Amino acid sequence: EVQLVESGGGLAQPGGSLKLSCAASGLEFDKYAMNWVRQVEGKGLDWVSSITANGLTIRHADSVQGRFTTSRDNAKNTLYLQMNNLEPEDTAKYYCTVSKVVPGTSLWREFWGRGTQVTVSS
Repeated sequence: EVQLVESGGGLAQPGGSLKLSCAASGLEFDKYAMNWVRQVEGKGLDWVSSITANGLTIRHADSVQGRFTTSRDNAKNTLYLQMNNLEPEDTAKYYCTVSKVVPGTSLWREFWGRGTQVTVSS
């Protein structure tokens, strides 16, 4: 079973930095694109970034472009999100996700971790 475990969240001041990690197990990590999404309590989901399986193509939402950097270490089965110059609007719960074909079908299933809370406040 796929498991994703996020860590690294916490309280940061505006302009500060945090680095999130997502440890993956139960899948051939180096064969799957990964994503970061975030959710403000009581609001919808916001896509933050995506990275291809080989790490060569990375996209970020306009709202975080230039401030956040997504990377992965396939040897460690770990996805990262370096967040710099944090803003109060970045306050949210951050999740890593991966989509994987359900064995024996042509259906895709998206897996999520439990998330890590990031709070940006002075």
